[in-house]
Amino acid sequence: MTKITRMAAGRGREKRVNVYLDGEFALSLAAEVALKEGLRIGREITGEDLRALADADGYQRCLNAARRFLAYRPRSEAEIRQRLQKRGFEAGHIARALARLKEQGLVDDAAFARYWLDNRESFSPRSRRLTGMELARKGISRDVIEAAVAGLDEGASAYRAALSQARHLSPTDYEDFRQRLGAHLLRRGFGYDIVRETVARVWKECGAAAKT
Repeated sequence: MTKITRMAAGRGREKRVNVYLDGEFALSLAAEVALKEGLRIGREITGEDLRALADADGYQRCLNAARRFLAYRPRSEAEIRQRLQKRGFEAGHIARALARLKEQGLVDDAAFARYWLDNRESFSPRSRRLTGMELARKGISRDVIEAAVAGLDEGASAYRAALSQARHLSPTDYEDFRQRLGAHLLRRGFGYDIVRETVARVWKECGAAAKT
């Protein structure tokens, strides 16, 4: 059995504590782990304790990495898992971290799907099919995707997408207007009938606006 003889702050952006046993460096721990485990100078440490501390530190580093990844924007569960796997974290630590984040409401695929749809509708409207494909690539399940896109009004979405693009087109050359706007809407995944109706509507409105 060994004894903690020194504890010192580690270097780097993460708050870590270097632990020394019997005068020799033993391991580095996340500050949260050292605090939670009540480590202090003079405490006796067994080999089993060391293994438990290393496991707790691995889990905490995994959880902290997931939280940093989530700080930029919401993520799907699959995105987080893939990110953590690439970082080399153990499968058990990843599973525990995801479970903890779910308990805290920070990982929720249904909420993520709604966020993704709202973002697309606000800045880059797309069809149900294309939006669903994007969500599938994020690892969202089919039933969650279907629930998220069920209320999507493709006609309204296509119209908003067309208005944004129409500002860059000539309101006097119908053939060019039709081809370029139609191609834009097709790339957004909208069907031919919706594209045809939307192009005709926006062309008419552009013509009416040009006369005022």
